[in-house]
Amino acid sequence: MSPIELQGECEPRFGAVRDAFAANWSDHEEVGASLCVIVGGETVVDLWGGYADAGRNRVWERDTIANVYSSTKGIAAVAAAMLVDRGQLDVERAVVDYWPEFGQAGKSEIKVRHLLTHEAGLAGVEEALPDGAVLDWDLMIGALERQAPIWTPGQGMGYHAITYGWLVGEVIRRIDGRTCGEFVRDEIAGPLGVDFFIGLPESEDARTAELLSAPGAPPIGVSTQDNLAAKALSLAAPRLAGTVNSRKWRAAELPAANGHGNGRSLATIYSTLAQGGGSLLSSDAVAVCGATEHAAYEDMVLGFLVRRSLGFILSTAGGRYEWGPNPRTFGHSGAGGSIGFADPDAEIGFGYVMNQMSAGLGADPRWKPMIDAVYASL
Repeated sequence: MSPIELQGECEPRFGAVRDAFAANWSDHEEVGASLCVIVGGETVVDLWGGYADAGRNRVWERDTIANVYSSTKGIAAVAAAMLVDRGQLDVERAVVDYWPEFGQAGKSEIKVRHLLTHEAGLAGVEEALPDGAVLDWDLMIGALERQAPIWTPGQGMGYHAITYGWLVGEVIRRIDGRTCGEFVRDEIAGPLGVDFFIGLPESEDARTAELLSAPGAPPIGVSTQDNLAAKALSLAAPRLAGTVNSRKWRAAELPAANGHGNGRSLATIYSTLAQGGGSLLSSDAVAVCGATEHAAYEDMVLGFLVRRSLGFILSTAGGRYEWGPNPRTFGHSGAGGSIGFADPDAEIGFGYVMNQMSAGLGADPRWKPMIDAVYASL
């Protein structure tokens, strides 16, 4: 493939980052993507290139956005942290204190903390659900209210791949009155002037990239196995397979999976946190975001070691989520390859969003060369 023509700006000393980003097209079958790095409040890399569709007819533009899958979770976690910071949410209190109906089926003792750290035992929904259920907020909230924990809450960590969004989002709604998407629009994206949506207006469809499945890979969650991973991921398929580019998917609010943004929006949000919180969080609250809740626990759904804080993944040296050298680095990645993180020690905000998904869960091969180049350029 001929060298990609990148658009945007890159400070000369971060030229290696530009090179690593450009190499994704030759080395990893990139189609369209954006990358942004902000250091100490200064944007040092803001690049984009490629195409926004499979047919390569729409050029990826400066304001192109794409579905970032589970990178959405990090932004939902920021929203929850803001409520904690304001004294409206206490993670040590029981969920039923905010959401009384949640206490059904033996869930009255589950704490808000357990929702944020994937310890609630609610990684899946076992009752039969109609097609399209995941796009119906009230239906899914009712199902989760009736669902008994799959394991003893607080006695194990298992990735709540889709359910995290409804669980955390409903707590936010019960406290604030706004949906998670509305809260993010009004309190995060709006004040920072960034393009990030949970619940995408139709007016934004024209600049939204088509998400492309990994070559040769089955849709996320497709499994014939009856195990914990299948229960957690089956909500993503077959009900979601083939729908992620539809108007219904984009319009729905899934704070675990259907945020839409670009590298610049993720980097800006995380840069704000990396510099002490700015208009979003106090410095004490930012410290909690990067504080270890689980030190290298094996995730029962993912099947590998993950360090977590309250709602975020923490960088793990030598692990699948190794995002630079600093252990307080926190953020979230998404299925297929998107990623956003904050490094408070180096004051870095990093955001990468693409439309060509890669296969598998965990580390994406595109991350390491770009991230390594950032730290080598400091």
